[in-house]
Amino acid sequence: MNRHLWTQKKSIWGFSILLLFILMATLGPFFTQDPKAFLGTPLQAPDGNFWLGTSGQGQDVWAQMIAGARASLFSALAIGAATTLIGALLGLAGAFWGGVVDELISLLSNIFLVIPGLPLAIVIAAYLPAGNLTIALVLIATGWAWNARVFRAQALSLRQRDFVSAAIVAGESSLRLMFFEILPNMASLLLSTFLGSVIYALGAQVGLEFLGLGDISAITWGTNLYWASNDAALMTESWWTFVPTGLCIALLGFSLALLNFAIDEIADPRLQVQKIWRRRVGRVTPGLTPVVRTSV
Repeated sequence: MNRHLWTQKKSIWGFSILLLFILMATLGPFFTQDPKAFLGTPLQAPDGNFWLGTSGQGQDVWAQMIAGARASLFSALAIGAATTLIGALLGLAGAFWGGVVDELISLLSNIFLVIPGLPLAIVIAAYLPAGNLTIALVLIATGWAWNARVFRAQALSLRQRDFVSAAIVAGESSLRLMFFEILPNMASLLLSTFLGSVIYALGAQVGLEFLGLGDISAITWGTNLYWASNDAALMTESWWTFVPTGLCIALLGFSLALLNFAIDEIADPRLQVQKIWRRRVGRVTPGLTPVVRTSV
C-alpha cells in the first residue's frame, strides 16, 4: 500500500500541503512576534510591517494565524486519534465477543448516532468550563459512535476468514486475535477513518470556538474567527482578519481529504478498476460507446 500511495498525485499533493502546515505549526511561532501583543493601530490594513494587517485589538494577524495553526492542528490530530482508537476498540470488542457486550455497544452507539452531533456538542460545551480540554472531550464523546459501527462491520467480516479460524484452533487468546490478526488487516480503514475524524475534529472545533464556547483568550483558528466577528470585520471590510485563517482551515481540510481519497482508491478494488478503464479508454466522443480490444 505504501508504494502505491506515494505514486498518486492526490496523496503527493495532500501530504505536501499537510507537511507545510505541520512545519508552520511547529517552527512558525519561533519566527513571529508575540500574537497577544498590542503592536499597531486596530484593523490596520496589510503593509510592510504587518503582512496580514492587525486585528481589532491591534495584534499581528500573521502571528495569530501561525500560532493558531499549532493549537488547532495538534488538537484536531489528537481528537481524531482518540475517536479512531475508541471506535476501533469498541467495534472490535463488539464484533469479537458478541452477546451482551455487542448489544450494549450497539445500543450506546445508536443513541449517539441518533442525536445530532454538533447540537449535542454545543449543549455540552455550554455547561462545561471553557477550554481546549473541554472541547476535546466533547468532540471525542460525540464522534466515536460512527467509527465504532464501521469497525464492527469490518471486524465481523474478517472474523469469518480462514486465518482467524486457524488462529482460534491454534489456541490464540482473544486479545491476540483482535490486535494481531484482525486489526492489522484493517490498516487502510484505520488510516482512512483517522483522516476523516481529523477533518471532523477540525471543523467542529473551529465551529465551537467561533461560537464563543472555547477559551476566547487562547490563540486558535476558531478564536481568530470569533474575534474577527466580534470586531465587525465584515462591516468594516477588514477581510485580512478572517480570510487568511479561513483559507488555512479550507486548505488543511482539502489536504486531508486528498489523502483520504488516495487511500480509498488503493484499498477499494472497484475504484482501481474504474481508474484502469479511464486510463485505457481515454477521451470518448459523446454518443459513442467505447470498446476495449484485448488479445485472445
